[in-house]
Amino acid sequence: MRRFFYLILLLTLTACPQKVDDTINCTEVFVSGLNVKVTDATTNEIISEGIIVLAEDGDYGEELAFTFESYIGAGERAGNYTITVSGDGYVTQVVGPIEVLADECHVITQSVEVILVPN
Repeated sequence: MRRFFYLILLLTLTACPQKVDDTINCTEVFVSGLNVKVTDATTNEIISEGIIVLAEDGDYGEELAFTFESYIGAGERAGNYTITVSGDGYVTQVVGPIEVLADECHVITQSVEVILVPN
């Protein structure tokens, strides 16, 4: 009798359609597409002042903002970026293209390190 019960249970479970929940739950966090760390080639120190970091993608351009230890920007914006880093006393560096992709919720942050050489 027990075997019969398990057989019926198994048939019931496999015969009933299973509801698949394919809903994607995205977070409300705002994600930066670019994270650029700028360091001095001589001292290996992070440069947080007197530097301009520009990100450009076609007609779009943005000056990245310094926060904590890097310059961030291109918030929730996928694209192919050219990054120009300049500052008084340093040789300007151009890096790119840097491809920022997005998934179904947010951009995928690309981290870049730029080492500036003093003039």
